Amino acid sequence: MVMFKEDSPIKALYQSLPVLERQGEELSEEARLKAINGPLLSWYPAHARELPWRRDRNPYRIWISEIMLQQTRVEAVKPYFERFMKALPDIKALAEVEEDALLKLWEGLGYYSRARNLKKAAVMIQEEYGGRMPESYEELLKLPGIGSYTAGAVASIAFGIPVPAVDGNVMRVISRLLGSFEDITRPQTKKRLEILLKQTMDQHQAGFFNQGLFEVGALVCIPNGAPKCSECPLSSVCIARQKGLWDEIPVKPVKKARRIEEKTVLVIVGRKEEPGKAEKEELREKEAKSQNVVALKKRPPEGLLASLYEFPNVEGKLLLETSAQAAAAAGVAETAVEAFRPIGEAKHIFSHVEWHMTGYLIQVTGALPETFISADIRELEGKYPVPNAFLAYRKALSTIN
Repeated sequence: MVMFKEDSPIKALYQSLPVLERQGEELSEEARLKAINGPLLSWYPAHARELPWRRDRNPYRIWISEIMLQQTRVEAVKPYFERFMKALPDIKALAEVEEDALLKLWEGLGYYSRARNLKKAAVMIQEEYGGRMPESYEELLKLPGIGSYTAGAVASIAFGIPVPAVDGNVMRVISRLLGSFEDITRPQTKKRLEILLKQTMDQHQAGFFNQGLFEVGALVCIPNGAPKCSECPLSSVCIARQKGLWDEIPVKPVKKARRIEEKTVLVIVGRKEEPGKAEKEELREKEAKSQNVVALKKRPPEGLLASLYEFPNVEGKLLLETSAQAAAAAGVAETAVEAFRPIGEAKHIFSHVEWHMTGYLIQVTGALPETFISADIRELEGKYPVPNAFLAYRKALSTIN
């Protein structure tokens, strides 16, 4: 139930709109949007989810959470956020972290350019803003990786600046509210809605207003399936509800089919080079369990999965049936192949491409070719950022003695 103060002018406006519509009077978009302020601000405190980045108005925590939440579900983000905050609790720590360590913290979230831009922005904040998050929407926009949505979220939630934060969820809610058939993937549509919301949003509780729209989009006016109109604080003035248009709005073009790429992934396992006498003594003292190493390659610094580590792979679907074929694929002599076996197929979906992978585990005697990085299997989890695209093949390493 939507609650208002008795003398609230918003209450009168909110209650009058349905009456005017029944009388056939056309309402402006501005009037409709102004009418949602009171209901939204009344509804939000009682329905807001408890999220770790909402415990305070710390701009650093809000910024990191908003970047993580791009293209990623809230529940998936929570453990990553807590781990990230523990390792990099402030802007200074983020600015100084080594890239491999940063990417390892980000491992599994995908879209790794987000993490690199976080570090670039942190360095810029250290150098140009004295280590403090800029308290201006315009200055926030200057930081790498921050667009109008993230700038609006940080500015409004952390600093109370009355600017909107318009993402896909908000565009869905507002498009349905206004009965708009504009294509929400067009930049012009987003810009128009940003201007409308800036003109009509509450000027004193901007953070609650924006978060209220986030929650309506996440909990009520949901992306997949019918909206829960009976639970929506905005339903009284929503055109999509009134006219039964929810399954037609928002409007988005049909996505192009993803490009399919076939790959053969090689999990090549060898042994560390034979240590000297002193090193042998040290190893015995530490009771080292294994000297297994796995071949890794570092991806190029630009493009998909830039600068991350991967298992060697080749284009196309290879069929390895003999030790000679396995040796040729691994770049070793046939006599060095101790064993090989298929380890299954896997698929990983990126935004514009799908990898269809076939994997082989190849165990070789002695050291790996120098063309590979020889990664201690025991260090793989903590040291090398390997993307989730290869998760199925990382699991195969657990079978190595």
